[in-house]
Amino acid sequence: MTQRGKGLFGRHVWYKLLEGNMRFVQGLFQGRNLLDLRSTLAGGQEPEAAVLCCSDSRVPAEIIFDQSLGDLFVVRTAGLVLDPTSIGSLEYAVAHLHVPLLVIKGHESCGAVTAAVAHPECDEGHITAIVKQIAPSAAQARETGKTGPELVEEATNRHLQYLEEALKRESRIIAEALDQGRLDLVVAKYQLQSGKVDVLSATFFESF
Repeated sequence: MTQRGKGLFGRHVWYKLLEGNMRFVQGLFQGRNLLDLRSTLAGGQEPEAAVLCCSDSRVPAEIIFDQSLGDLFVVRTAGLVLDPTSIGSLEYAVAHLHVPLLVIKGHESCGAVTAAVAHPECDEGHITAIVKQIAPSAAQARETGKTGPELVEEATNRHLQYLEEALKRESRIIAEALDQGRLDLVVAKYQLQSGKVDVLSATFFESF
């Protein structure tokens, strides 16, 4: 892949993903020869984007963006929570696979966020680690006075913002790639009913 200037190539990849999402929304999926793809990709991979998304069975990035084998480097954890291995996986995509785009894709009605809102003091095996990472965002959301589903969505949005800040803070590899214009970052949220992915923030847009 050749670098096409700050923000340009990552932007193009994102627009390609949005086009795929619109096909998904409309139920118009691209036809692909997976047998040929398997053979072609046996020698290596060149994904165009890395995606951090939830383990929820309803939100697979490849299907939502109508992509196929080899297109996306996907890291999935419940609630998108970060740990050294998930951050390291994203760093690998940036440093060694040279993806020009990193997408943080949350979704509405997230079970992990709902748990952090309802039971911030959860003590249930390693599930506790998931809730504890989201709990500060849930506490901030409560200060808005929102309740019920609106509170969960506010907590989700704040958690996604936290994830963006945490990746920049905790990963020198990702932070440097962003600073040097080799990487763009999009924070987005998937709507379960419509199937649409909405942009919350992006490095190539000043504001929304």
